[in-house]
Amino acid sequence: MEYRRFFDDAISKLKGERRYRVFADLARDAEAFPRALWRRGEGPENSIVDVVVWCSNDYLCMGRHPKVIEAMSAAAAAHGVGSGGTRNISGNNHPIVELEAELADLHGKEAGLVFTSGWISNLAAISTIGDILPDCLILSDQLNHNSMIEGVRRSKAERRIFRHNDLAHLEELLAEAGRERAKLIVFESLYSMNGDIAPINEIADLAKRYNAMTYMDEVHAVGLYGARGGGISERDGAMARIDVIEGTLAKGFGTLGGYITGDSAIIDAVRSYAPSFIFTTSLPPSIAVAAKTAVSLLKRAEGAELRARHQRQSMLTKHALSAAGLPVMPNSSHIVPVLVGDAELCKAATDMLLDRHSIYIQPINYPTVAKGTERLRITPSPLHTDAHIADLVEALVDVWQTLKLPFVEEPNVVEFRREKVAVDPQCTFPEFKRAAE
Repeated sequence: MEYRRFFDDAISKLKGERRYRVFADLARDAEAFPRALWRRGEGPENSIVDVVVWCSNDYLCMGRHPKVIEAMSAAAAAHGVGSGGTRNISGNNHPIVELEAELADLHGKEAGLVFTSGWISNLAAISTIGDILPDCLILSDQLNHNSMIEGVRRSKAERRIFRHNDLAHLEELLAEAGRERAKLIVFESLYSMNGDIAPINEIADLAKRYNAMTYMDEVHAVGLYGARGGGISERDGAMARIDVIEGTLAKGFGTLGGYITGDSAIIDAVRSYAPSFIFTTSLPPSIAVAAKTAVSLLKRAEGAELRARHQRQSMLTKHALSAAGLPVMPNSSHIVPVLVGDAELCKAATDMLLDRHSIYIQPINYPTVAKGTERLRITPSPLHTDAHIADLVEALVDVWQTLKLPFVEEPNVVEFRREKVAVDPQCTFPEFKRAAE
């Protein structure tokens, strides 16, 4: 049998559907983020181009924060670069124990458990909790992330899908199950592709009324919302009402890994039963120290200042793009989705942004979003200046006009030109000021 042709056919199918993904060869510049170096082409055709990154999930730029880098470097020198094994063998390093305590404190919970990624933490925790609860029914939001879907599928529990953020549909399913049956409501606080936010307190009300457990993914909100960066649930005063809060260390905290926090018995059960925790090598001590440093920094006044700057640049970007007639999908979060509605045009738009304007944004196509809702997903950071925003607006208007994509209204970008917009002088956190300038 000629096995290779099956793989060639699989790739050809993706290319035919305009869903084949191409990765740009980028090197981030820690001193000048959001700038990066793009290695364009291969061999003798290779050239290096200076670009501006507009789609990073390192939302607060903590991955290049001097104190986080210093902490990681010192920990690597002290402990080495690997962890040495799984948590059950020799990988239960003291920095991870301290990190878990820091995360439990962040969310006001008894205990925390760290995984190698947010994807693994959802897979492991949801499937394990669903299997431990007798005759459990998992109720999962329609737009939950792939990692949550895989956790639900991995569990032997029955599952039902409720329409996105639809409280009436969720209540209907809860009532149908009855108060006495074990139930786990699985949802996100902030949905990263649309940027919309869950009605957390209302879901908690339903959970209490119908005797259900709650599991909430705060991946795109931890570090970014709340007085100490605890997420949307902290901002909305709902942390204590959610049984398990899951998060990541790779977005708002700028490092690597995922985690869950909750009642000590729940956390201990997941630790003891989840294969994808038990049999996975633990995070290296240097990563754990860097993550703990980032979490700790964002709990303080500096974190509040970064969050304020981040929100300002996100809202300014939305306003500028909308004023230019571009189809920004409305939401109240920091995510800035711009609708294209066609996979091929979405890829063409991002290629043109990179080739013509040195702006890097990845296309968001199916299966990440539904067919016909393809989009650009823009993520401003505290280090994107007003001048960066002006450049982005002009570039997108040029792309929209060139590709004949529909505007919401006639574009007007005069007021957003570079010469009309000054770099915001209110950047007072010293270690970030150099990059902002």
